[in-house]
This record gives sequence, C-alpha cells and structure tokens, in this order.
Amino acid sequence: MNDRLPQFVLAGAPKAGTTALHAALATHPGLFLSPVKEPKFYQTDGRPPPRSGQQGPGDAHSAREWVWRRDRYVGLFAEAPEGAVRGESTPFYLYDRAAQRRLVADVPDVKVVAVVRDPVDRALSNWVHLRADGLEPEPDFGRAVELEEHRIQAGWAPFWHYTGLSRYGEQLRDLLTLLPREQLLVLRFREVVAEPAQTLDRVSAFLGVAPGVAHAVPAENVKPFLADTPRYRALSRVARAGAQAGALLPPQVWRQVSKPLLAALHAGATTRPPLPVEVRRAVLARVLPDIALLEEVTGESFDDWRADTGRGDYASRAARQEGP
Repeated sequence: MNDRLPQFVLAGAPKAGTTALHAALATHPGLFLSPVKEPKFYQTDGRPPPRSGQQGPGDAHSAREWVWRRDRYVGLFAEAPEGAVRGESTPFYLYDRAAQRRLVADVPDVKVVAVVRDPVDRALSNWVHLRADGLEPEPDFGRAVELEEHRIQAGWAPFWHYTGLSRYGEQLRDLLTLLPREQLLVLRFREVVAEPAQTLDRVSAFLGVAPGVAHAVPAENVKPFLADTPRYRALSRVARAGAQAGALLPPQVWRQVSKPLLAALHAGATTRPPLPVEVRRAVLARVLPDIALLEEVTGESFDDWRADTGRGDYASRAARQEGP
C-alpha cells in the first residue's frame, strides 16, 4: 500500500492560499491531488481525533471529517494515473509537529510546499473566516488574539490558534530537522496572488513536472467580513448551537442543513475596515521574534511584515492584480 501514498503535500499555512494553490495544481495532468482536500491523516495516529482537542465551537463537527483510517487515506490516491505525482493539501501539517514527524517517517522522500503570509494578515483572515461561519463568539480581533492561550489550554482546535499558526520560523526550523532542505519549497502568499503563473511554474519544477501547464482558478475559500450587529449575533448563536448538534450527525448532513443559515449570515457582508495600527502592533509584537527566526531559517528578508499596515485580504489583492 505504501506505493500509493502522497509524494508531496501542501503543508500550510491556513489562510495563506493553499486552497487556490491546490485547485491550480489539480489542473496539471502530471499531478494527482487527493479528492478530499484536507484529509488531515497525519494529524491522527490511526485513531479518531480525541475529543479533548475539540472544545471550541464547531470543532467536534469538523473532526468527524478527518480521514484517520489508513486504508481510506491510501484509497484517496487509488485513481492516480500511472506516473502522476500524487499529493494532498492539509494546511495544519506545518503547525502540528507530531504530524510533521508522522509524515516524514511514513514518506521519507516527501516534498513539502509551505506558503507563508504576513502573520497578522493571516491571523486576521483566520478570525474573519471563523466569524463568517458564525463560530467565533469574540467580535474584537485583538481580544480574540488575547484569548488564544486560554483557548489552547481549554482544548480548542488548532484553527483557533491565531498567532501560533503564524509562527512559521519555528515550524520550518522543526521541519528541517526531519528532512533535507531540498525537499522543502517555501512560497510567499503575495507570490501566489500576484504572480500565479510564475509561482505554479516554480512548484511544477520542484515537483518534477512540466512548467507552463497548470493554471490558476478562481478562489473559492474567500470569506466575507461580517459586522457585529444584533442580527449577526442572533444568527451566529444558532450556527454555534447547530454545529454542536451537527457533531452527532454525519458531516455532510450538517453541511447541507447549514447552507441556508450561512447564506443568511453572509447576506450581511460588508467591507472589511482597516485594522487599527495599535491592534496590528499588539498582535505583531507576539510574532516579531519568529519573523527574525524565519529570516534566519530561510535566508530571506521579511522586513515588510514589520510595517504598521498589512496587505489586505485575498479578494482585494486579487482584484488589484487584475486591474480595472
């Protein structure tokens, strides 16, 4: 069975363009991407994920979608054409050190693609995503970041670890103790957005397939910004209660049932306001040492991340690239 395991993974980071990159690479006939985008197999040890790590809103429902059985995971690659390079995308592998170890132990020659994004922008996009799903009860981003350690101790799942997921220096340093540098490709989110063709050619060359074949596809994982209105608060309470009940149902059932509720939530979408400078500085202070570590690990400068302003959300950046 081991000859049907993935030969590469898009390992992270969440909210850094992995969905768009996965979809684009799937257009290459020399690549085979698993039909389940985030199987999360290497985040498990061959058993269902423990409930102790599912204490945040919606966590238990989400965990029911994890592919933890090895036969089912291997089966994701059963339809790969002969000679195609097999891969999957689980953007939490980079953050989860146990997943790193399991992955490299299982597939020693695995190639890893990591996408890093301005850590504050990534954390903010993460918060907006959970707010758009009606799951994040804290209406203030800065306060949500302050609650991070408490939530981790309480067993909330990794997607709630706003600044932890943004500490790429630590993550890459640890990964490089497990595999050689030539098996790792580090991309910047801005490259995925602003230079899609060149970025896809870099990834193709890294994976050993022909460049100039894969093409970008429209983004599907961009979440709207929702203001904290009485209507939003009422609907989000229903969403959190529904997600809790959905943990007892097959995942596809709650996904289907929740569509009208999410549509009602998203009907209140509005323009995302600029992040106040003082909030950005407070969140940035938590990751400044890691930016320095990332520069040491990669040999690249990320000084632009130390600025008082970020680069905005995916949709607005992509629109700027397309022009008028």
